[in-house]
Amino acid sequence: MKNNTALTRKVWIAIILLGFSGQLAWGVENQFFNTFMYDKITPDPRPISWMVAASAVAATLTTILMGTLSDRTRTRWGRRRPFILFGYLAWGIFTALFPSAAFFRPVTLAIGMAILFDCVMTFFGSTANDASLNAYITDVTTTENRGRVMSVVEILTWVAILIVYGGAGIIIQKLGYYAFFYIIGGLVFVLGLIGSFFVQEEPILEKPTGSYWGQIAESFRWKNLVANRSFFLVLMGISLWAIAQNVFFPYLMIYLQHYIKLDTISSTITIAVSILVGGIALAYPLGLLIDRWGRKPVALLAVGAEMVGLLLFSLSKTLVPLLITGILWLMPMTAWTIATSTWSKDLFPEDKRGQFAGYYLFFWVMLPMILGPLTGGWLGTHYGIPTVIDGQAGFIPTPILFQVAGVATLLAAIPLWFVKEKKSS
Repeated sequence: MKNNTALTRKVWIAIILLGFSGQLAWGVENQFFNTFMYDKITPDPRPISWMVAASAVAATLTTILMGTLSDRTRTRWGRRRPFILFGYLAWGIFTALFPSAAFFRPVTLAIGMAILFDCVMTFFGSTANDASLNAYITDVTTTENRGRVMSVVEILTWVAILIVYGGAGIIIQKLGYYAFFYIIGGLVFVLGLIGSFFVQEEPILEKPTGSYWGQIAESFRWKNLVANRSFFLVLMGISLWAIAQNVFFPYLMIYLQHYIKLDTISSTITIAVSILVGGIALAYPLGLLIDRWGRKPVALLAVGAEMVGLLLFSLSKTLVPLLITGILWLMPMTAWTIATSTWSKDLFPEDKRGQFAGYYLFFWVMLPMILGPLTGGWLGTHYGIPTVIDGQAGFIPTPILFQVAGVATLLAAIPLWFVKEKKSS
């Protein structure tokens, strides 16, 4: 599989089913766990930021620890496949269980249980997807085809989010939040089960050297940090970008529904159309461009375009301008994600791909989902509009979230400027 640029049909089926079902779960966790917390538990934005931060820490620690374990695993079923199979099954179950947190009283206990359920769900999701599937994709691709494959993964991400957003309003209005979570959890369970049986892995005969904890500690020795300088500079850029995006993204649906005053259907349509054009339609052409033109120039152009798109979105008040400007910030987000995720995978050490997927997550998820949402929560509280929802005091987020995020995005270009691309496979 590593000697040519073509992937087998089974590998493509595995990537498509597992990538799609995983993004269904992450799409629900990233947005509708937040809206459920806001609508059913408390309208205070701060618990959302606490939940996002806690799940980000869980995701990162899980990916480093379980990714390292998958690097060192040798079984007749493969090294990634067992983690993918059992992780996806548990992931689906705990996605469906999340809304039961709202049954607890008082509200502070409900908040605590929601955060706990999110972290447990995240443990299994990060084991299956962030650690194992990401390492598997790196295992079976090369620098010649990785951009194209990552563009397909990005399409799957946006398709999953489009289905979640497009179907969420209808399901929630007709059947309620609980049915929505049960349906998504069931899909993740079934598709993850099927997809895991299509995973193909080349046998690895040599046994891992050293100890488990020694492998983790070795990466932080100064000589290894210097040897992987380009990787960590790319991760610094990724982290600065993601911090900026997480200032507004956890509050996006809340902003559209409570500040712009769009109903649930109109809000989901706004996001869905933006995703359809800015994400799905352009992802594969961007992947081809990234393979041919390079990761760095595409990523740098995306930084400036994202700032412009977010500033224009913050000035939009009605449906059509929101659709247009939504496309303008989703398109560079797609370009950035494909370019930098491909670039980072080019730089993974071959024998530590699961482990380095964890370091990627530290910069892409943990730091941003702590600093970004906390910043957004602070802005939403101090510059938001006071409100009362179901008898509880809270705040409605305002356009300043998008304006701060747009300007902060520019910082992501600084570390990338000092990195040279790796051209060989």
